[in-house]
Amino acid sequence: MPKQLPITYYGLEILRVESKPVTDINGKTINFIEDMFYTMHNADGIGLAAPQVNSDLQIALIDISIIDEYRKVKPLALINPEILDARGEIVINEGCLSLPALRGDVSRPEKINLKYLDLNGKEIIREFDGFIARVIQHEIDHLHGKLFIDYLSEEDLKKNKSLIKKIKNRKVDTDYPLFDPKSILKVK
Repeated sequence: MPKQLPITYYGLEILRVESKPVTDINGKTINFIEDMFYTMHNADGIGLAAPQVNSDLQIALIDISIIDEYRKVKPLALINPEILDARGEIVINEGCLSLPALRGDVSRPEKINLKYLDLNGKEIIREFDGFIARVIQHEIDHLHGKLFIDYLSEEDLKKNKSLIKKIKNRKVDTDYPLFDPKSILKVK
């Protein structure tokens, strides 16, 4: 039975570090991905990256099928994803489970060529465009320590300064559990 993992939030170091490649796709990896899907769905998310559940592995999940117009799009588990090239540009309003209640307009490429491993360890190279390409890019950014607020203008950041501070101090309401850094036991 998959379990709900707490979501890391803005201000925690794990969201700003480079994730490590997955070297072995085994039962433990698959169970972790199942837990990630369960967590993402329970938080009504459409994407989730491993750093958002306090892991430094290069794993990102995408499932936009909860949106009516994308009901038929199959969920994706991307292991060690790498954008090979990107084209076009489009601005869309984004949000993030690690920055609850915050939204902002972000410019991203409209089409990407992506290389990744699937759950069987098979290398896939595939083109994505439109909304799913955007979600993939957002999640891959997480694997490189980048957040969508890094794309916001100074004006937008100033406008949202108090909300960003509340998020950083875990003073926001969410329908999902937020990670508690005090829950980690320090080993001497």
